[in-house]
This record gives sequence, C-alpha cells and structure tokens, in this order.
Amino acid sequence: MRRRLARALARPLALAAAATVIPLASALPATADSIVVGGFPVDVSEGPWTVALSSRDRFGGTRAGQFCGGVAVGRTTVLTAAHCMDEEVLGAAPDRVGDLRVIAGRTELLSERGREIAVRDTWVNPRYDGVTNSGDFAVLSLAEPLPSSSVIAMAGTGDPAYRAGTPATVYGWGDTTGSGSYAGSLHAARVRVQPDALCEKAYPGGSEGTYRARTMLCAGEVEGGRDACQGDSGGPLVAQGRLIGLVSWGAGCGWAGSPGVYTRVSDILRTLGWPQG
Repeated sequence: MRRRLARALARPLALAAAATVIPLASALPATADSIVVGGFPVDVSEGPWTVALSSRDRFGGTRAGQFCGGVAVGRTTVLTAAHCMDEEVLGAAPDRVGDLRVIAGRTELLSERGREIAVRDTWVNPRYDGVTNSGDFAVLSLAEPLPSSSVIAMAGTGDPAYRAGTPATVYGWGDTTGSGSYAGSLHAARVRVQPDALCEKAYPGGSEGTYRARTMLCAGEVEGGRDACQGDSGGPLVAQGRLIGLVSWGAGCGWAGSPGVYTRVSDILRTLGWPQG
C-alpha cells in the first residue's frame, strides 16, 4: 500500500541517512535530468518570488538549513505550507526557532548571493487539517522588505489559470529522485493542472489522503515522471504568471496516477479575506 507523503523535510539532514526510507520501487523512473523529479535547473531570476525556508540550528548548514519552500506574495509577506511550521518538522513552535529565516534571491543554497531575512512573525491557518491536509498554508511576516520585483500575483476564484490542462511550473530545492537526493540549487518542473475528477479518483480517502477540490488542486502528468517531492513543501505552483498553488502532499513523487496535490491559492485568499485578484 502506498503511503501519503507530506512534502516537508521532516528530519535534519544530518539524520536523513539514518531515517526510514519509504520504498519508491514502483515509482515511474525519473528522466535522466531529473530535478524536482523530472525537471530542470533554473536561476532564481526566473522565479524571483521563490524562497527557501531555513534554520541551521534545526537542520544544519549542509544546505544552508533549507527544509521547505515558500513564495513572496507581498514585500514582507511569504506563504508556505502549514505543515512546514509543525513542531514535528521544526522540533519546536516556530516562534521558538530563533534563526528561522527566508532565503531570497539565491539559486545555489550555499552561495552568498541574495539575502537571508529573519521571520518576524508566523501565522498558521487554524483550520488546517493534518489528516486530510486541507487548508495547508501559513503566512510568514518578514523583518525586512523584499523588492517589488520579487512579489508574485495570486490567482483568485474563477481565474483561467486553474483550468484543467493549463501548463504550470513548480519550483523548489527538494528531492530530485524520490529517494532522498536533495538539490543544492533551485529547480523547476513543468506540469499540467489536472481535472478535479481525476484527483478525487486518485485520492478518495484513507491512507493515501483525501482530495478536496475547494481547498486543493492537483497537477502533474497522467503518465507520471514530473512532480514536486520532499523538501519542496510550501513552494510555488505558477500558471499564466500567477500563483495558483503551494506544494502540499501526494503519494510518492512522480508516480503515474498519483499527481501532486497543492493548496489552492483562491481558498487562501478567501480564508484570509484578501482581494480575489
């Protein structure tokens, strides 16, 4: 039986080798240039709103403390996955992680490019359901502003970017193979928004998760091979130049018939009472 995977790096990298590995032998083989599973390397200038969440105290310095992704939707506002702020991931409540930072404007995690900005405040959606992953988002407030060019627009309810078949791109520094090979530089994968009916069939409930169209959308390829993976949680799914989703969960990475599931941005806007674009 396949196991539902929230896509955060839930252990410090120093412990990753000793962690129990969930078998992915039945996964579709990734392509030769597999990045974010089936993708390609990109410079952060191609997605300047893509940021890394970092805590060296919790995750070590091997990858600059990166453990999740995020996306800048305001000069001092970053969205990420709620489960990235969970004590099971951070080892403590987020307000007790003294070196919690956002790394912006950096392609290679260990380079000196870009900025590391302290997180001033965190707000986790109180309606987040850790069983179904519904409402999987959190809002981070930064201590210093990002440039306006680093902010992406969000797609509201009824935006055509949500239509099934729409090409989209997911960004992150996570696992590139589905077996624990984490990227040191930013990567992206091209996917397509999938019909809600397909997603509901893939995740009808039980151990593989429950797909809820009101709060989620899914994206990938029917034959598998392109997907987000562990370590990409909270990162952006972008279509037609607008943010439509945050990496949330899925069964495996790049498996045929198991598209990646994302938090639907229009539901975030509705929940927060923000303008619908």
